[in-house]
Amino acid sequence: MFDDGASGILRADGDGGPGGQLVEDVDIDSSICVPVRDEARLLPQLLASLAGLRVGRARVRIFLYFDGCNDDGVAIARQAADNLPHPLHFVLGERQAEPNAGYARGAAMALALEQVGTGPALLFTTDADSRPQPDWITAGIAALREADVVAGRIRRDDAAGDPAQQRIEDYYDRLHRYRRRLDPVAWEAGDTHHFGGGANLAMTADAYRTLGGFRALAHGEDATLLDDAARLGLCVRRDAGMVVDTSSRREGRAVNGLADALQAIDRGAVQMVAHPASVAWQARAHALARRTFGAIDDAAPLAALIGLSTDHLRGVARDCPNGEAFAMRVVPAAPGHDRLVTLAVAEAALAALEAEACGIAA
Repeated sequence: MFDDGASGILRADGDGGPGGQLVEDVDIDSSICVPVRDEARLLPQLLASLAGLRVGRARVRIFLYFDGCNDDGVAIARQAADNLPHPLHFVLGERQAEPNAGYARGAAMALALEQVGTGPALLFTTDADSRPQPDWITAGIAALREADVVAGRIRRDDAAGDPAQQRIEDYYDRLHRYRRRLDPVAWEAGDTHHFGGGANLAMTADAYRTLGGFRALAHGEDATLLDDAARLGLCVRRDAGMVVDTSSRREGRAVNGLADALQAIDRGAVQMVAHPASVAWQARAHALARRTFGAIDDAAPLAALIGLSTDHLRGVARDCPNGEAFAMRVVPAAPGHDRLVTLAVAEAALAALEAEACGIAA
């Protein structure tokens, strides 16, 4: 269906991407994988939300990996297991000296993979301080008919109490929608957004195996997985219809995570963001690269734009499964990509670009 050869895995149209392919979702195995580290206070809320999921025909199992917890989390999970409508599996691992989000999330995913084996399955992951909406699983299944990996929307409990952070998130959501105007892809959601976080991800088990799992990073394991997926030619969909609510706490578990960002705002730190001109340049280059992949003998315009030879581009294209992988591998960061500006400057610049795009469309 897609002009660059990329495709979602749950389709039965015979055009599967590198992550594999399933037919229509008939009683699909769906695993919910959660890393837990000293979350006894908020874990009951997570378990209650998982108990209230509407899952359709999916066969759901829950996997908790306790990262050497020093609290009552394991006892809470054990007590809740009998009252959950889905099987609950949990393991208490050895406590790491320092929190490592990638290791813990990967361990939770590994528990699920041990159970599902090599067959078709879906993997969902969230955080222990979060609460998926009742339609989380069904929304994820619907999204995975269009893509290999889905990043859903993460809503903060006290968003109204953090207007500065909300303004930053709104800016990046606008910026991502503008990017998709310049570089549209068939698998993107109509209601899309920017941020992809471990509190709300879904993917096929085949895609996860292709990726080799989450890297054992102290932070950023979620963004890294999404970047790796695109470079492999997997379709990454940012779908605001798959929703998880999460806490706005200031003492988080991940280094440089949301809690640290909120603390910085509380201290009055000036928030610097990417200039939209850099994102616009890269989005246009990605769009040109996708077109070039389908007509690689006419690579001269792309070569001139990004400063590579046509022979080099043809060589990379031979090693790419589709236009998504090609675009992600050959297009560099934009000139001046490290240029950060104040949020007010960025918002004004983006408004001008949006107005220009509307004028061109008209």
